[in-house]
Order: sequence, then C-alpha cells, then structure tokens
Amino acid sequence: MNRKYSPEMRERALRMLAETRPSHPNMMSAVRHVAGLLGMSPETLRLWQRRFEVDAGVKPGLTTDAAAEIKRLQKEVSELRKANEILRAASIFFAKELDHPSTR
Repeated sequence: MNRKYSPEMRERALRMLAETRPSHPNMMSAVRHVAGLLGMSPETLRLWQRRFEVDAGVKPGLTTDAAAEIKRLQKEVSELRKANEILRAASIFFAKELDHPSTR
C-alpha cells in the first residue's frame, strides 16, 4: 500500500527520529520505534532519513534539488528533440516544394 504523506508529517517524523535516536542502540531501532508510533512503514521513514542526510550533505548522493533539475532538463531536451524533428520535416517538405513548384 503506497500512501502519500504530507510534508508536515515527514518533518514531524524526522524530528521525532532525531529526538529518539540517542536512546536507541542503532538507527534502525530508532526508525522502527518512531515508524510504529506513527503507523508507517519503517522503510518509508528510513528512506526519508536517507534523503534528509543526502540533502544536508552529510551523506553522498544526488540531492532532491539536483534530481529535480535533471528531470526538468531531460524533459526540455525531449521537447527540443521533438521540435527539431518537426523543423527538419518541415524544411524537407518546403525544399521539395521549391524544387517542384506547382503549376498555377
């Protein structure tokens, strides 16, 4: 079951995890505890924590902002390629029209 959580819920869960972490022997123990309190999957909370650490520069990885920028640029490249295909086809069409003018 894939549920969407609000940004406020994510912030609350991460804050609770940070506050609870010192009282647990390891991060996964703290994750399981907080996830149980909030009624969510421990994996969801673990991924949120991982994303938070990457975005904060604590752990290596692709930040959320960088991933969004890459996605935006990929979409732009795709749109530009389509526009180039259309322009290429149009130029071929008009070049043929110039070679073979219609009789009027």
